Amino acid sequence: MRIAIASDHAGLAMKTELVTALKELKLDFDDLGPADATSVDYPDYAQKVAEAVAGGRAQLGVLVCGSGIGMSISANKFHGVRAALCHTEFEARVARGHNDANVLCLGQRVTGPGVARGILEEFVKAPFEGGRHANRVNKILAQEKQR
Repeated sequence: MRIAIASDHAGLAMKTELVTALKELKLDFDDLGPADATSVDYPDYAQKVAEAVAGGRAQLGVLVCGSGIGMSISANKFHGVRAALCHTEFEARVARGHNDANVLCLGQRVTGPGVARGILEEFVKAPFEGGRHANRVNKILAQEKQR
């Protein structure tokens, strides 16, 4: 599994911690930036991760901004992306298990680093449950095609 990860300047510290977690978990990842705390626009980085996931270069994505809201809104504009803003490990498990979410969004200003690491770990290890949930995800995909 390959993971694409990025942030804006407001999420850089958390992204750096999550990159360390990905290394410790021995997961393959691409850090798509930014490299420093210079002010950047979150839609640019959401696009990088969304395109990596939608294009098949990564199976999962992780995005971090101040609240996580802007990243989730922006990433969800891309076909094939199901971005979920998660504040708890439970939400991460359900996002993957029930919704087949493929991009995790986090907010550095609202989630502590230890909690964020737990959320990340749950997100990357939780499988999509399929079954009754597959029908619902298929309806989401059909709605996406209508746009």
